[in-house]
Amino acid sequence: MASLRDLLLAVIKSLFRGRSFLQALLAFWTTSTESSPTLREPPSKDGSTSISDFLAKAESLLLDSTQPDKRRALSQKLKLEFREGLLSNPACMLPSYHTELPTGDESGQYLAVDVGGSTLRVALVNLKGRGSSGGPESVIVSIDTFNIDNDIRALKGRAFFDWMAEKIYQTVAKDSRQGHCADDPLLLGLSWSFPIEQPAPQTYLLRPMGKSFHAADGLLNQNLSSILQTSCLHHNLHVSLSAIVNDSSATLLSAAYSHPSTTTFGLILGTGVNIAAYLPVSTISPSKLPPRPQTLATHVVVNTELGMFGGPSLPSTKWDKALKASHPRPDFQPLEHLVSGFYLGEVARLILVDAIHETGAFGGVVPDSLAREYTLDAKTLSLLESDPLHFQTLHPSPYPPSQTDLSLLTSIASLITQRSASILAASLHALHEINLEASSPQKQPQKTITIAYTGSVIEHYPHYLSHLQSYLDQLTLNTPTTFKLVPAKQSSVLGAAVALACLDKQSTRS
Repeated sequence: MASLRDLLLAVIKSLFRGRSFLQALLAFWTTSTESSPTLREPPSKDGSTSISDFLAKAESLLLDSTQPDKRRALSQKLKLEFREGLLSNPACMLPSYHTELPTGDESGQYLAVDVGGSTLRVALVNLKGRGSSGGPESVIVSIDTFNIDNDIRALKGRAFFDWMAEKIYQTVAKDSRQGHCADDPLLLGLSWSFPIEQPAPQTYLLRPMGKSFHAADGLLNQNLSSILQTSCLHHNLHVSLSAIVNDSSATLLSAAYSHPSTTTFGLILGTGVNIAAYLPVSTISPSKLPPRPQTLATHVVVNTELGMFGGPSLPSTKWDKALKASHPRPDFQPLEHLVSGFYLGEVARLILVDAIHETGAFGGVVPDSLAREYTLDAKTLSLLESDPLHFQTLHPSPYPPSQTDLSLLTSIASLITQRSASILAASLHALHEINLEASSPQKQPQKTITIAYTGSVIEHYPHYLSHLQSYLDQLTLNTPTTFKLVPAKQSSVLGAAVALACLDKQSTRS
């Protein structure tokens, strides 16, 4: 027997749909006496849309830009934006001090630290080089992972770095004989997922961190190397922080160590998106290059800050416009809004809310938890096919979703990820063409372009990787170029260690 509460909810909802009180009562009692165990109010017949019609409309809006000719056109538009960024924009296309990629022969033991938005990882890495007898080129001797929760993010200034130093010491004390005296410091490489400014070699100026971190409070424009080394000394740990890289550059360097002749790009696609590219120095304005001798350098690792590009060149639906309208910085990272994991879930939520209102799916009632912004995340979407109960647990509803309802959401997730992969493919292709067009005419074009990747979306989202590979293949059809996507496992810590090894080798030569 239906409860009085159910009756009142159904009647009120029906009245909002324009029914008379009598029609509302009849609709409720008809539904409540059906043999189906799921309580479900039939969708309104006035202006309702079938689920198949809604999905057809959504597919038309979201996948129009994934047509091969439109993807190629977007690549050309992005190429123009990238060129402009390389020449004049101080906020993106940031060249580093890494002018050489590893050869794969580098060796040594290094301390690598990775600081992300939610975790600190400390690892001792042994690089053995390709000439080592058997086994992989690199071995992580030990690695410890520490959670960065809100309390840690709230640590101000040196308190945060003292916490880091304590965790570094815990790892080093177990497995390294170095670092215990000033004459034998442990070489440390840092993968830092926050803004820094590098006006000179070995100088990494701390900038505002965002993401609720307060570590930069009172320390802005101070040298990050000196700050962390001082904190380590408080634990009688002597380190030499010689290399700091961002996560995408670390991914590029770690893969180049294993694939030294073909790796050109490092791709991050998880909560955020970014690409590091190994580009000719000739593509970059001299005013943007760091102050150092450039006579011998032909290429340099560039942090593209990919999310900042796109603007009017990108496709835009009513759902994208709704996301932008409520965003505190709507024009800061337009490409990120359409590609990264943080926003994929929100776009899917906006589409789902529309679908519920238009089709009567999910009983025509938006679950309370989904009525708020950014409450549907990419992880939940990625688990829909393998673990539908995960969605129901996080987003309970008075109308338990049917298989048809969950299939609707799965279809929405598939559409937005196909669009994301298409835009990402266009971005990689545009960067490749910039590289190709700046190369010497006498130089034989590289046939295999290795793209190292890491991140929760590209690694775990169903079919994302295959979509991206397919779109890249379409862009290089009838050309000698082949894009090869390779996973970069533990890339942040390995990349930090490789960056150190490259600097070590350069200093030995000079």
